[in-house]
Amino acid sequence: MSVVDRRSFLKRGAAVGGGVLALAGPMQAIAARAALAAGSSGVAANNGGYGPLGPVPDHSDGVVRLHLPKGFQYRSFTPTGTVMDDGVVTPGRHDGMAGFHLGRGRVRLVRNQEINNPGAALGDPSRAYDPMAQGGTTTLEVSPHAEHVSSWVSINGTQMNCAGGATPWNTWVTAEETVNGPDVTADFTGVPNDPLHKPHGFIFEVPASRNINEYTPGTPILSAGRFPHEAVDVDPVSGFLYETEDNFGFPSGFYRYKPPVHPRSAGGFVDGGVLEMLAVAGVPNADLAAGQPPGATYPVEWVTIDEPYPGAPSGDGTFDTLTDQDVALTFVGDQGRAKGAAIFSRLEGIFFNAGKVYLVSTQGGATAPGFPAPSGFGDGHGQVWVYDTATETITLLFESPSPEVLELPDNVAVTPGGTVLLNEDG
Repeated sequence: MSVVDRRSFLKRGAAVGGGVLALAGPMQAIAARAALAAGSSGVAANNGGYGPLGPVPDHSDGVVRLHLPKGFQYRSFTPTGTVMDDGVVTPGRHDGMAGFHLGRGRVRLVRNQEINNPGAALGDPSRAYDPMAQGGTTTLEVSPHAEHVSSWVSINGTQMNCAGGATPWNTWVTAEETVNGPDVTADFTGVPNDPLHKPHGFIFEVPASRNINEYTPGTPILSAGRFPHEAVDVDPVSGFLYETEDNFGFPSGFYRYKPPVHPRSAGGFVDGGVLEMLAVAGVPNADLAAGQPPGATYPVEWVTIDEPYPGAPSGDGTFDTLTDQDVALTFVGDQGRAKGAAIFSRLEGIFFNAGKVYLVSTQGGATAPGFPAPSGFGDGHGQVWVYDTATETITLLFESPSPEVLELPDNVAVTPGGTVLLNEDG
């Protein structure tokens, strides 16, 4: 398996705009921000860069929202504050999203609204999972030419919907990056997270085909775990759901949920399956968040999480007694680490492609000389790992040597041609 080291990454790299880094071929880099590393804009021009950035008006309303290279265009949909077709004002904090082709020229986008603080639910409170949680998802229908057609609320009453993932059966799995609830003390206060009504920290499945005003109270997939979720993706062959955990102040884990019935035949993910956490075979609590040599490869095994949510296998995921937030944040991960699960730093983006799972460790790796370590758990500037489902191994694809090369990668996607795209969150 070929891997990427710093020298080839920079030598063969080219600057790209917008904080996006491309690693082409599943295991080789051909584009990077080499101009930044070299301190010369001329490097980018001679190595495939698109030229200097400049203000570009949005095609939807003429407002300048992005700086792009010459010749690039864009169109945005329902900015914060605009009224959607169901009469609900578009909330802020847009986050994870996926597109779905539903036939006859219809394209749907299902988009997360990563809102954390308690408050009146988005849209109709009678349809909310928790009427005092402001997050959820909005669905947008657009034309094949990227023109806005309509938009509406598609799930509400969830909290801090960060990322998630699309499924082959045209649903969006939205993930809560929190463990808040009336059973957990609020940050730094020692009091309950009132006025929340329900426990949070779960994943929910949202059909892209759901039309305006068709949404019903979301049903959490409890057995997929109550922890600070980031992103998910599905292996369409096995039906397993792979999940990342972004636990800012604590170690994070890499999980997979094995549903009791294949979701394709069931029409979606069914609760009551088994949650597992990745471990390095023969190395209890292997610290993969630490600096790694290029191409580091480890055989893996999976340990079972006995209690994926409080009170499993019954109940609604609520702790029996008021629980400290730090305890709630590590409730699932500590079970896996007690069995030897591996340690990562802030796992965020994930993408399944051709039997391999690409995952991003936002603060993984060693701290670059001359640069301060970022806050939170993890001293590095980012790693990209790939888990091979056939060989049961995990391999370091790339580790940032410096924030000038790659700074805190977040989302990841793999194109049909095999190019790995990263978004920075630095």
